[in-house]
Amino acid sequence: MRDPSLRRSWALFRAFLREQDDPEHCYRLLARDAADQVERHLPLNGAVVADVGGGCGHFTEEFRRRGAHGYLFEPDPAELTARGRRPEGAVIADGYLLPLADGAADVCFSSNVLEHVADPQTFLSELIRVTRPGGLVYVAFTNWFSPWGGHETAPWHYLGAERARNRYRRRTGRAAKHTLGVNLFAVHVGRTLRQVRARDDIALVSARSRYAPFLAEAIPRLPGIREVATWNLLLILRRLP
Repeated sequence: MRDPSLRRSWALFRAFLREQDDPEHCYRLLARDAADQVERHLPLNGAVVADVGGGCGHFTEEFRRRGAHGYLFEPDPAELTARGRRPEGAVIADGYLLPLADGAADVCFSSNVLEHVADPQTFLSELIRVTRPGGLVYVAFTNWFSPWGGHETAPWHYLGAERARNRYRRRTGRAAKHTLGVNLFAVHVGRTLRQVRARDDIALVSARSRYAPFLAEAIPRLPGIREVATWNLLLILRRLP
């Protein structure tokens, strides 16, 4: 799954649709795909990888399987133990203030976290701080105008976040997990790309639609269209000296 393909995209999409019923399959597949993306730019064997906001550890486990020294940093104890146990070596830590020295990691990894932090630029700055010069920062997030931007309330978030939450409650009989402005925030492709390119401490290696079977790097270049068609933006950044 190193290159975009219909087969890869279909497998990821099918796994995503079954995420609630079979989270193990979904996140193991996603972890393998993410590790493949990282290895296109930096060998994982022997690398120090900081997995920030990695939940119950699927990504960290995959990095370790490939020979990396993987460390998991997660702020929510409930997420850490979602599989009935706390992952080995996991640390409860806030992504705004990681307990790591400057330049401690070869790779700082964050999958689908940026849309859940109120200050994404401060969060991103912390990821960059703990990455060594020449190392990589991997950030992927679901943009607000993506068909999945509202998470469990999607695609009804297009009609308004509160209306989507009310519909979810009527349909399921329970409150939605995510509330816009509380634990879900509207992050946009164009704005994020402009903010990243304006920094002098990183170089943008790749910006791509994470799950697209083709034109993965072309879609994020299209103003307006990219806000919907990207679905999930993947950024690979290289830390500059």
